[in-house]
Amino acid sequence: MADVVMADDGVVFDGRTGESSPLGGAEAAFVSLAEALAERGHRVRAFTNCAASFTHKGVAWAPVSQAMPDTADLYIANRGDRLIGRVPNACTHVFWVHNPGAYLKKLRYVRALWRWRPVVVAIGDYAGRTVPRWLPKRALVVIPYGLADAFRHATERPAPPPVAIFTSNPLRGLDWLLDIWIDLIQPMVPKAELRIYAGPAVYGAAGAKHAEAMARVLDRAAALADQGVRRLAPLPRAALVEALQQARVMLYRGDANETYCAAVAEAQALGVPAVVTPLGSLPERVKDGVTGVIARDDAAFAAAAVRLLTDDDEWRRMHTAALAQQRGLSWRDVAIRFEDLMQ
Repeated sequence: MADVVMADDGVVFDGRTGESSPLGGAEAAFVSLAEALAERGHRVRAFTNCAASFTHKGVAWAPVSQAMPDTADLYIANRGDRLIGRVPNACTHVFWVHNPGAYLKKLRYVRALWRWRPVVVAIGDYAGRTVPRWLPKRALVVIPYGLADAFRHATERPAPPPVAIFTSNPLRGLDWLLDIWIDLIQPMVPKAELRIYAGPAVYGAAGAKHAEAMARVLDRAAALADQGVRRLAPLPRAALVEALQQARVMLYRGDANETYCAAVAEAQALGVPAVVTPLGSLPERVKDGVTGVIARDDAAFAAAAVRLLTDDDEWRRMHTAALAQQRGLSWRDVAIRFEDLMQ
């Protein structure tokens, strides 16, 4: 059994947050890894901006403002430069990076990385390529996110009605998608529906900062009800599984700043074909022509969406391929890869 310490000083969350409300990708990953390491028998202490200390699913949660231990077998600092040295005598220091790595060139990050030389963990090949090679570190390792078991055990199902779904940040191409929907997709499939599960609550303080911009896009979506667009509140993980399984296709433009895209990964694992563009990490999430389509222009995006909304044979081919090939890693698999960093 190893002594594992994890720390995050971003938005307010803990191990119970995602059970009752939506949780952002990096926060959900932090919780999932902590719980997976605890399940494997390690002593896990997680420090975040939570309100109080408690133990949940084998993980001891505590406010990051409290004193942290001096030692650990494995210390995982999540995102923030001020956290990198908080467990100074850890046997293995890890700095877990979730965003494109250009921000690591800031002096405060370089100083912390130079002093502590952690293993930098990126969440995908695209993400790894964004980390400057010259940065001081022990190593750069790619460990993709895992997927919760609820997303990894779906079975084949009949073709759903023509329902498309969007479950990501509304500032990541939703305005563009609404243009494509009303101009090119809905006229070809008048009975189709686009369900949008999105909102600032998922992103904590960052969501509040961009709430006005998100509201403008979501208000536009709400005004398009007569063209098949439904604006819905974001869902916690358990309810999201059901919503995704009712959808026929995931439609998502993506963003160059997106280094994993859990939204598309979850849909694919459940057998939902996806139509995306080649932005950011999306080529890692969708197998072009097999589990979905990576469209190079607006017309190709719309044509692929129409095809998957109307052609049962095409939908079934991609649905079964996604179920067979896109289960991804479990969080147990991810925990084992983090354990290997201690060797």
